[in-house]
Amino acid sequence: MSSEVILSSNAEELEKAIRDRRSVRTFEDREVWKEDIDKLNAFIQDLDDPFGKSIEYRFLKAKEHKLTSPVLIGEDLYLAGKVKKGHLSDVAFGYSLEQIVLYAWQQRIGTVWIAGTLNRDAFEKAMDVQADEVMPAVTPIGYIAKKMALRETLMRKGVKADTRLPFGQLFFKDKFETPLSEDDSAICKALKMVRLAPSAVNKQPWRAVVCGDTVHFYEKKDKGYDHGEDGDLQKVDVGIGLAHFVLMTKALGVNGSLIEQDPGIALPEATEYIISWKKAE
Repeated sequence: MSSEVILSSNAEELEKAIRDRRSVRTFEDREVWKEDIDKLNAFIQDLDDPFGKSIEYRFLKAKEHKLTSPVLIGEDLYLAGKVKKGHLSDVAFGYSLEQIVLYAWQQRIGTVWIAGTLNRDAFEKAMDVQADEVMPAVTPIGYIAKKMALRETLMRKGVKADTRLPFGQLFFKDKFETPLSEDDSAICKALKMVRLAPSAVNKQPWRAVVCGDTVHFYEKKDKGYDHGEDGDLQKVDVGIGLAHFVLMTKALGVNGSLIEQDPGIALPEATEYIISWKKAE
């Protein structure tokens, strides 16, 4: 595969993409070049999919399908995905689409996760979503405008888009009562990238407990965001964070795999075990 359609595996470049990337809601009012769509398509065809969920993506023209979102300006093209309903499907969706989001940013293409602020019926019709499928979110695809629209600036301020919870409130050692201390280990560096991940209304629902060479990931539920006919948005967010973690550990030369291995530790209220990552021996 051409180097143009590979998400950078260099740790410094990957970290830069994660740190620099922002949600884009104001786009240049012009079509996306075919060569850029072709690059994204090629990248999608070779996505890392440890969950085996076979997510289907489609590029949708906004005008052709009458697709709209009140939080966007200048968008012409959307990327939408759908997946069969089932165990870990929402997590897998977040894990998958976030890789595309990061790759797009490295190609200077803007995106933003959109789940509630869209005319969902039109999107689901364009995606031909069946009764056993779910379309958790979509993203516009376009070139970033030189200046944010006022509504975008106000939205970012409203959700405190550039702030994150402290490291020790998100990540723990052996049990939830013991905050994890930051150090220079690959696991800590990867967790720092999880902390920077985007999430619905910036709720940051990911939690992780490090037990030796295994990291257990959890969903900290917020009422109104953790369930619904369109999927569990907070599980999607956990999948986004997982993508950051796995990509960074690989970039740092640390191999591991995602496994379901609930350690059975005592959980805080409204916290659910999702999946674990175990370092390869």
